[in-house]
Amino acid sequence: MKSFTFKILIPVAFILGYLIQLAYCQQDKCDDKNIITSKPATLLDKIKEKKRLDVVILDAPVVYYVGSDDHQGFEYDLLKHYAKSMNLELNLTIVPTIQKALELTRRGVGDLTAASLSINQERLDEFKFGPYFNSVQEELICHNGLHKRGLMPTEINHLNVLNIAVGENTSASKTLEKIQAEVDGFDFNMTKNLSTQDLLKKVWKKEIDCTVTDTHIFSLSQRYYPELVSTITLTPKLHLGWILRQGDDSLNESLFRWLNKYERSGKMAELHNFYYGFLKIFDYYDTKVFSKRLKKRFPKYEKIFKKAGEKYNIPWIILAAQSYQESHWNPAAKSYTGVRGMMMLTNNTAKLLKVKNRLSVSQSIYGGAKYFDMMRKKFPENLEGKNLWAFTLAAYNVGLGHVYDAQKLAKKLNKNPNSWNDLKTVLPLLSQKKYYKDLKHGRARGNEPVHYVDAIQHYYDIMVKYELEKMAKNSNGSKT
Repeated sequence: MKSFTFKILIPVAFILGYLIQLAYCQQDKCDDKNIITSKPATLLDKIKEKKRLDVVILDAPVVYYVGSDDHQGFEYDLLKHYAKSMNLELNLTIVPTIQKALELTRRGVGDLTAASLSINQERLDEFKFGPYFNSVQEELICHNGLHKRGLMPTEINHLNVLNIAVGENTSASKTLEKIQAEVDGFDFNMTKNLSTQDLLKKVWKKEIDCTVTDTHIFSLSQRYYPELVSTITLTPKLHLGWILRQGDDSLNESLFRWLNKYERSGKMAELHNFYYGFLKIFDYYDTKVFSKRLKKRFPKYEKIFKKAGEKYNIPWIILAAQSYQESHWNPAAKSYTGVRGMMMLTNNTAKLLKVKNRLSVSQSIYGGAKYFDMMRKKFPENLEGKNLWAFTLAAYNVGLGHVYDAQKLAKKLNKNPNSWNDLKTVLPLLSQKKYYKDLKHGRARGNEPVHYVDAIQHYYDIMVKYELEKMAKNSNGSKT
């Protein structure tokens, strides 16, 4: 009973004291600072005050990389959109490995760390995580050449004859340590300096048999290294999140509210679709052939794509990837419908663009870029970024009128007419009479532009990776 009375009297005494002080101050005998003691600044307040969000970020395809014309990456885009919503500058400290990211985190560098980090109990014991934004599983990734050697694993008891390497102090190393306790004779190697991408490349070059990585990392990497295969799923679903600096929950709460709003708006699904939605089209043979042609056939046309892209302000790799989808970089390409050349122009389109010879590499590429630019300018200014490129490519493929029809139908179906993620579900409906009968431009093969855009995205990403490796190689060569 006494404790109950004590708890009630404290706030009453505080209120009475406050009222007495307020009455006293009405006689101008004190200032506002004497009435209410200001609260200490929160972590979010401090970030807002410096007008900058400092991020330790991993240089990896699923997190952050420098594309042909801008910074890209699923986690980077999320953070960029959050920072913009808070009127903050995004300041990046870029690191090559998860180990380095965790090292800087322990030293208190930055406000948060983004490194495709799965949230497990061991990390929770050491770090503070914000809300999760994706789910993955860890997989054992091996070279398909193990089939010929009779060593392709199908269960964990097969691992003791394989040369497996993972990064030190990663979730993959912890997973293998657990397996090590279960499987007699199993051992594996750990490295401090190699990234997950480095290890995947070593598997591809047959320098090691296998490594462990998350599902989304493998899905992206398989396009660059088509001989890689997923063999065993090693973990249940794991959540990915960002490590926040120790302190109050203000940043965590802000991120949670923003991610919830971002997801409900449909933008999260749109972003996820942009980076991962097209991966289901992976074709081993097609990817192998494309990689060969990228090295042998493409170099003689590269300068023309760059100049045409510069002239019409189009990322040149988009043009090059589009041209491969159109003609496989074959200047003499011809379809059964009569379209011809590197950019597969129709006779009517060629006349409109004043292209005299569709079989001329230069005329075709410049003509295709000009037509791309014309399509792009037909869309409103509020359509931008990745959506704008996808809509423009779709219009190039199926015709601007059908894309307009699809936007009209999207509105009718309560979908976002300016989101490619929504429009790609609507376009296939244009082949069904109950949908196209009331539309201005009638029936369309609506599946084609969806596959067209997905394929170009596939080739585009492979080319970006190839260009980055080429730049790095040239840079290293100039230093020696």
